[in-house]
Amino acid sequence: MEIPGPLLIRVQNELRGSETALRERRVDYFASRLPPAEHWRLYPSFRQETAFLDIETTGLSPYEGIVTVVTIHGGGRTRTFVADEDLEELPAYLRRFQLLATFNGRLFDVPFLEYRFPSLVVPPVHIDLRFLLYRLGYAGGLKRIEQTLGVGDRTGVEGIHGLDAVRLWESFRRGDTDSLARLVRYNRADTVNLEPLLELAVERLSRRLLPSGPTASI
Repeated sequence: MEIPGPLLIRVQNELRGSETALRERRVDYFASRLPPAEHWRLYPSFRQETAFLDIETTGLSPYEGIVTVVTIHGGGRTRTFVADEDLEELPAYLRRFQLLATFNGRLFDVPFLEYRFPSLVVPPVHIDLRFLLYRLGYAGGLKRIEQTLGVGDRTGVEGIHGLDAVRLWESFRRGDTDSLARLVRYNRADTVNLEPLLELAVERLSRRLLPSGPTASI
């Protein structure tokens, strides 16, 4: 079937624009052309610019609790920020990434960080694994989904949950430095384990689009 001239010109222009944006590593170009629910397709082309992020807090609301520990995993490095030590460096560090990957971060992590840092610049693409995995039939908390899929490593922090993280911080504030070390290990596990979960989700969603083909991407 012959493509009408005006449509063909439009397609050719879009292809040229996409090639240029990909060469220039401009994820915002593609984000504006895809609905948010399909932003996961950007991950295969922007792996090195993806920040996996998780935070620990002392409460469930930004107005009632504080951010205690934050880990960012991406670009070949895992870095943890701690309140009253180097947490103020987090906004500048986050700006080097173009994609953000969290679990329930739209409702929890990002609102906390935006309240803590009013001028925070969040990466233009945010992939929330809670909702992405729900599309694949996996509901519940992060640890439950990890167990169901057999993904992630929690060596040394087995059995620790959100309330324990609050207690560990309180113990650290009373002078127990070992509690901080354990809290950091727990937070880093939460963060690093997001990467294999996103890889799995992207692979399975790609198969839905191209059952016998390669992983879908832009």
